[in-house]
Amino acid sequence: MMSGWLLLLLICPLMMIFMMKGMHGTHENSHSISKTDFDELKKQNEQLSQELSEIKSKLK
Repeated sequence: MMSGWLLLLLICPLMMIFMMKGMHGTHENSHSISKTDFDELKKQNEQLSQELSEIKSKLK
C-alpha cells in the first residue's frame, strides 16, 4: 500500500512537466490570435469614437 502512495507522489511532478511542455506549444498560437482580436477591437473602438463625436457635434 505504501508503494502506491510513493508511485503517485512521483508521477504527479512528471505529469506536470509533460503538461507544461505540451501547453507551451499552444500558448504561442493563442498569443497571435489574441493580437488579432486586439487589433480588431481597437479598430472597432476607433470607429465608435468617431461615431460618438459625430453624434455629439449634431446635438450642439
